[in-house]
Formats: sequence, C-alpha cells, structure tokens
Amino acid sequence: MFRKICLVVGVLVIVAVASVFLFQKQIGSSLFERGLDARIGTDNLAGLDDGLHVGLCGTGSPLPNPDRAGPCNVVIAGEQVFVVDIGEGGARNLNLMAIPAPEIDGVLLTHFHSDHVDGMGPLMLFHWTQGASKAPLPVHGPTGVEAIVDGFNAAYATDNIYRTTHHGEKIAPSTGGGAEAKPFEMIGEMIVILKKDGLTITAFKVDHDPVIPSVGYRFDYKGRSVCISGDTAKSANLERVCEGAELLVHEALASHMVKQMTAGLEKRGMDNVAIITKDIMDYHATPTEAAESAQAAGAKQLVLSHLVPPIPSSYFYPAFLADAPDKFDGKITVGEDGMLFSLPVGQTNIEQTQLK
Repeated sequence: MFRKICLVVGVLVIVAVASVFLFQKQIGSSLFERGLDARIGTDNLAGLDDGLHVGLCGTGSPLPNPDRAGPCNVVIAGEQVFVVDIGEGGARNLNLMAIPAPEIDGVLLTHFHSDHVDGMGPLMLFHWTQGASKAPLPVHGPTGVEAIVDGFNAAYATDNIYRTTHHGEKIAPSTGGGAEAKPFEMIGEMIVILKKDGLTITAFKVDHDPVIPSVGYRFDYKGRSVCISGDTAKSANLERVCEGAELLVHEALASHMVKQMTAGLEKRGMDNVAIITKDIMDYHATPTEAAESAQAAGAKQLVLSHLVPPIPSSYFYPAFLADAPDKFDGKITVGEDGMLFSLPVGQTNIEQTQLK
C-alpha cells in the first residue's frame, strides 16, 4: 500500500511539474497580470496617519552592495514629502516603496559627494513624467548646489527634448523637466531653511572635512522630531542641534571591519584602493560613536545607515555594531532599504514597517 501511495504521489508531482512547463506561457501571463493589479497605482503615502515618517530608500555606500541603494531617505510630514540625498538606486526604491515621485516637494542634499547625488537623474525624470509636472524638481542644498543641478540639467537636456517631442506637452510639459537649485548659505552652525504647515526643517553643520559644506537636517512637525546626520565624523554640533530629537538616522562605518578590508587589499597589492579605505575612516562615525551621539542628544531610537563596509546579511549585524548597544539606552536598528519609521502626531511611540 505504501509503495502504491508513493507511486501515486510521484506521478502527481511529475504531472504538476510538467504542467508548469507545458503551460508556462499561460501561467506567466496570469501571474504578470496579477502583479500589475497589485502594484500599479499603489500609493503608500495615502495610508499614512498624520505624523512624521522616515523611509530608507537607500542605506548603502559607494562600495557595491546588491541589496542596498546609495544614500537616500524620504521624510513625510503630513502632506509634505522631502527626499534627503539621492544616491544611485534611490529613485528605483522610491518607486518600489510606492512613494509617488510627483508628490515629492523637494530634495535636500547634505553634501556633494557623488554617491549622494548620482541618483538625481532618474528622480528628475520620474517627478516630471509620472505626474506631468510643469515645474522642475526643487533641490535644496548649501551654496554650491547650483553647480550640481546645472550639471544634471545639462546632461538631461537632450533627453527632455526627446520626451516632450514624443509624448507631447500634455504628458511631458517642456517646463517641467530637470531640477531647480534652492541654495542656502551656512553662516553659523545651523539655519532654518523651511517653515510650512507645521513643519520646520533645520540644516546644521557636521564634520566631514575636507568636504565643505556638509550638513545634516532636523525635522520638527507637530511635536515629533527626527534628525538625519548626513556624512560626518562624530559631531558635537549634531548632538546640540538634535537634542531632544526622538529618532536619529546616523551614518556608520565599522572601522574594525574596514581595517580588515584594508589588510586584505594590501595583501593582494591593491595599494591604491587600500589608501582610500584608510582615508575614509577619518571622516565617518563608527556605530559606537553614533550610539554615543544618540545618547548625548537624548534620542529614543537610533537607525544606522550609509553602512560601510557592505554587510551581506543580518547575521553580521552584531559584529558590525561592536559595543554600540552598550553606549545607548534606546533601540538601535541597522537600517535596510524599504524600512519606514512612523512618529504619529499626538503619540510618543515610533512604529516600524516595511514598504519594500
């Protein structure tokens, strides 16, 4: 009897497998249609409660990592949406997270390293064409942002002409392509760059020398508060300006791991790259230093991003963190692309979900 049952099961398995291949075209078409129904038109902004929300649209660095886009954060305050830095793959992730590009009110750049701006082109395109925008994407940043925006506009000028010619003014208005620079001058240690509908955005200096200017951003909205560090070594100014901020998104470089990388590069004669991996350690903060800053600022939760070196899986998180958990009384989260942190108005909790 057992042999007969096994034989029947075996036949059924063979039939099932054969059917998958015989009807691959029909099955594939059906699954594709279902996928379209599930994805097209999805807007995750529409379901958010009034509050301050931070999405991680990129937690990586210039070092290749297939699971992480370049530095990218999206901050939602009520109906206002701002992207902080836009590294390679950031615009793709915003789409995958179902955050509509046409609803983005502007980009805030922390500094002009290539990995923080090299996703600008796709975001300009999506902002323009997905919503038939009649005005360019606003890009805020310290003095010097004009040159960055001018460069991207020049690079995409011909493409803009193609798209308007092909799709017409109704779909791709000739006034809506590209970006518009919105510079601000950092005279002191901090400056309020925007106040609107209950939201205050403050830019503050951080230590990323010799990259000057370099800033982080603080967001205050209806009693909730968030800070995003940008690239920085441990920064006393960040700790001052971010005092009382509930959520701190801070870059992190595990120096003990980078030293191992450097030794491996030197062993293989890759001296040029080895010098770079040595140099980067003097203008980034370790997870431990980020935890110390979160503690000094009185944050409730610390989220680590712009992770160096690339981490292949969550199994390595404890090694990456080293003794950071001993330096901070709150919760530490190693950021991953697609995470969303929500601070609802009128509450004190921080909720975490996954959009991708």
